[in-house]
Amino acid sequence: MLFHLSIDAENPRLVAQVLARLMGGKATPFPAVTEGSWVAHGADARNTLIEVYPRGTLLVEGPGGAVGLPGPSMRRSATHFALATALTEDEVHAIARWEEWPVETHSRGNGAFDVIELWLEGTRLAEILTPEMQQAYLQNVTLGRWEAMLAETGLCEAA
Repeated sequence: MLFHLSIDAENPRLVAQVLARLMGGKATPFPAVTEGSWVAHGADARNTLIEVYPRGTLLVEGPGGAVGLPGPSMRRSATHFALATALTEDEVHAIARWEEWPVETHSRGNGAFDVIELWLEGTRLAEILTPEMQQAYLQNVTLGRWEAMLAETGLCEAA
């Protein structure tokens, strides 16, 4: 179960504000790790958070816990996440168009479920799932179905 995650951005405040809007929550400054960081608070039972650090921030071990240090600014990353929203597909697309960020809806798992690929600042992938998409995801992305798919492809035996 995920409670929070962190990403970096050129404009942490703007990215946190957009993520908070998608989660029905609020964005606030987040000076706990490094200056210029923001956090998107979700309006859900788990108090989901997405921490947004300045681009290139590296988390390292410190005497009192993790600290953020400047690092290389990488415009692309393998890091991405799927995020539930109460908004409609059209509303999500409108937010992305307003920010001039790439957005497109795609099917996953041979039509098992759809996601809205929203590219934050054009560089970080957030897969946004509307309520309907969440239902299909929850029905189709299960360990049992995953193992069956792997068994069909010969990559592993089903449990």
